[in-house]
Parts: sequence; C-alpha cells; structure tokens
Amino acid sequence: MIDLLLALWPLFALIVAGYYLRRWAFPNEAFWPGAERINYFILFPALLFSSLARAPLDNPALPRLALAVLLGLGIAWLALLLVRRLRGWPASRFGAFSQGILRFNTYLGLAAVGSLFGQEGLTLAALMLALMVPTVNVLSVWSLTAERGVSARSLLLPIIKNPLILACLGGALVNLSGIGLPGGTDRLLGLLAAASLPLGLLCVGAALKPEELGGEVPALAWNSLLRLLAMPLLAWSVAWALQLPPMESVVLVLFFALPTAPTAYVLTRQLGGDSQLMAGIITLQTLLAAASLALILLLVQAA
Repeated sequence: MIDLLLALWPLFALIVAGYYLRRWAFPNEAFWPGAERINYFILFPALLFSSLARAPLDNPALPRLALAVLLGLGIAWLALLLVRRLRGWPASRFGAFSQGILRFNTYLGLAAVGSLFGQEGLTLAALMLALMVPTVNVLSVWSLTAERGVSARSLLLPIIKNPLILACLGGALVNLSGIGLPGGTDRLLGLLAAASLPLGLLCVGAALKPEELGGEVPALAWNSLLRLLAMPLLAWSVAWALQLPPMESVVLVLFFALPTAPTAYVLTRQLGGDSQLMAGIITLQTLLAAASLALILLLVQAA
C-alpha cells in the first residue's frame, strides 16, 4: 500500500501544481496552450516512438492483450449505444458521456505505469496505446456527429493526422526493420521523452475547471462512477477470462481506471457537443481519480 501511494502521489502533486500555476497566471496565460502543443506534437510522440522502437514484439501475451483492449472497449460501446437508445440522448450529450466513459488521460496513465513498472511497463503501455488511441478517437468522433451523419474521411482524417498514432506507427516500423536507434538517436529521444510526462501532468492540472462542477451533479456523478469503477472492473473481468499475465492485467486495468482525457473538451467544442458538461466530467473524474486509482490498483494487486 505504501509503495503504491509513493508511486502515485507525485503524479497528482504535479496536477495540483499545474492547476495553481495557471490560476496564479505563472508564467503567463499564453504559456499553457503552447506547452500543450509542444508536448502533444513533439515530446509525447518522442516517448511513444522510442518505447515502441525498442519494444519486445515477441511477447506471447500481446495478442491476448490486444483482444482484451478491443473486448473491453467494445462491450462498453455497445452498452452506451443501448443506454442512448433508452434515454434518447442527443449527440451533443451522448458525445460527452461517451468520451467520459471511453477516453483516458494518457499522460497520467503512462506516468503511473512508469512509476510502477519502469521501462518495461512503459513499453507495454505504448503497445496498448497503438491500438486504443485510434479506436477511441473513431468512437468519440462518431458519438458527437451521429445525428448529422459522418463520412469515412471525417472519421479517418483525425487518426491519420494524430501525432501519437503516427509516433506509434513509426516506432513499430523502426522496430520491425531492425535498424534500431543508432548514432545517439536513442539519447535524443530519451531527453525529449523525459520532459513529456511532467509537463503533461502540469497541463492536465492547468486544464481543470472546478467552476463547471456546479451544474449537472447527477450526470457528472454517474459518469464518473462508471469510468473510475465500472470500467476497471470490466477490464479486470476480461483480463481474468483471457488469463493475462499479472503485469499485463494491471496495466490494462489501470488504463481503464484512468480519468477521461482533457483533450475531450477540445473535440467536444469543435464538433458542437455539450462542452460545459464535458468540462465538468473531466474535472470531477480527475479529482476523484486521486483516490479511486490507488484503490483499484490495490484491489487488483491483492486479487
């Protein structure tokens, strides 16, 4: 228990620091959008690229892990479609609720995996992200645009242009080619990657909007409970059914227990969804995750 708390509390300390730094206008308001962009387009892709370029792709558990990811997301998506049909949600609300259930805070996830399992865990998480990121992006766009109709181009274009997906693809190709990361390239990518997670967690805190929590309290509460408790329970059930090894099981459950991604707010606003509801979901889930993530990981490790 103590080891788990020691691994997690610095991550949430950075999130809290990011929140207060932005509220104190330090260094200034213009810093945070730029910090998010450089992390999203350069630093974080460097982490994913270098991790996948050196990943042991012969891990016999990888096919089962990939199946577990798809099963978990597929079951959750079908349940969301059923509830939408019963409740009659418009796309603006369905898109926010869906992203609250399906999307995950990648920065927090990789930082937690790195603290718990080191480079081996980061490599495994990067392999999962190569599958999870495009799947969740497609479902998120579809949920926000279902009433208007959506073309294959509008679904695929964000994936093709996504720097995280491109980094995963590039790292996998380098790995399969066997050329490795010669001439100090590994050191360069390592320096960029080292800056990614701390900056990402600060940006997560800077994006929090507690003022949005006073609106639809029941909707925010049930969505957060499903994301932070029901989704990891689903992931644990799938991992148990597929007999995943211990570390793969913990990493799978951890990613299904993460709060939703701050970038969900940007997508929701761009596609005409309920951005106020989305901001409230992001904020409440991130605040609750400080306790729920430790609880879920403790239960999984004890199982």
